Amino acid sequence: MDVSELRRLFPALERKIYGHDLIYFDNAATSQRPRQVIDEWNRITVMCNANIHRAVHLMSEEATAAYEDARESVRAFLNAESREEIVFTSGVTASVNLVAFSFGEAFITEGDEVIVAESEHHSDIVPWQMMCARKGAVLKVLPVDDSGRLMTEKLETLITDRTKILAVAHISNVLGIVNPVKDIVRICHDRGVAVLVDGAQGVVHAKVDVQDMGCDFYAFSGHKIYAAPGTGVLYGKRKLLDRMPPYMGGGEMVGTVRFSGTTYAPLPLKFEAGTQNFAGAATLKPALELASELVSDIKICSALDEARDFLMDDLMSDGRIRLYGVPENRADKIPLFSFAVDGVHHEDLALVLDKMGVAVRSGQMCAEPLMDRYGVTGMVRASLAPYNTLAEAEAFVKCLKKAVNMLS
Repeated sequence: MDVSELRRLFPALERKIYGHDLIYFDNAATSQRPRQVIDEWNRITVMCNANIHRAVHLMSEEATAAYEDARESVRAFLNAESREEIVFTSGVTASVNLVAFSFGEAFITEGDEVIVAESEHHSDIVPWQMMCARKGAVLKVLPVDDSGRLMTEKLETLITDRTKILAVAHISNVLGIVNPVKDIVRICHDRGVAVLVDGAQGVVHAKVDVQDMGCDFYAFSGHKIYAAPGTGVLYGKRKLLDRMPPYMGGGEMVGTVRFSGTTYAPLPLKFEAGTQNFAGAATLKPALELASELVSDIKICSALDEARDFLMDDLMSDGRIRLYGVPENRADKIPLFSFAVDGVHHEDLALVLDKMGVAVRSGQMCAEPLMDRYGVTGMVRASLAPYNTLAEAEAFVKCLKKAVNMLS
């Protein structure tokens, strides 16, 4: 399909904002949803609204089938070895918290070490801080250089015989740079260190194969890849998940329950306590089917690359704008641009752009340590999805220059 056909699948893109055609450039926060996702949500909510796995009546069986079909879709999308390695959560935040707690309980003791990248989202920092405080472990940081490149050459000295796990984003939500996760996994595994990859941006802009990548855990959120909010995925290698205790207790995750002791359900249900967001999870199937089509569509990918190149060239040519995340190889940059404008507050700029119909993110992007690294209180972020166009990129630049002139 071409971009115009793709856009017709997304009703929200037809909106007008303050009388202007919507330019939605906040996709790194939440993507819009296509009709097939909306239709599946409505189908489950209206026709199959029954608790999964537990009852024998037809509506429950239909809801269960949709939920488990979605799990198989995720397994295929990530090329996981088995469906037991796919755990449904509410998003990356829940997935990382699950690993930080359960991996920590199983494998971390006092004096052990965890490494996180300096460019991580708070959701991939705070859970590890909490686990380290609980277990008496040490948190270490893999830094980024001025261009936003992870300084992987420092891994050899950062990793010691006490290092147990490293957490890193597949693609930074601030810098928009594709990190060399496969190389990082190789270095870590050579030293016996597990790796968790935050794939919140990676699943949208890269073809993910967890077996080829070799990571031990991979997490992503449904709402960033066209699915319903409150849905998420944790992929984990079975040999690790089997040894990790449950993160939460309750219904569904048990084998037998006695006051003398409880046994747990097999994977993945051991980590899915309580009533799941079954209507939301079902939308992962149509969302990932679309995502798989788009990441392989040469016409769509070429159009997005053209918009990326235009924006990168324009932003870098304006002396008033400081762009963060500029890799040596442009192919390592997704269409995500975080920048600051000298003398202009990031929130003021975002508010003026909103009045022009342009939706962008402003603030710290849940990455305060990275803001400190670059000496700013916040940035403006424009992030594109495959349904965005070069014409929108051109209109955005005109609006941005107008807003900067107004505020300078």
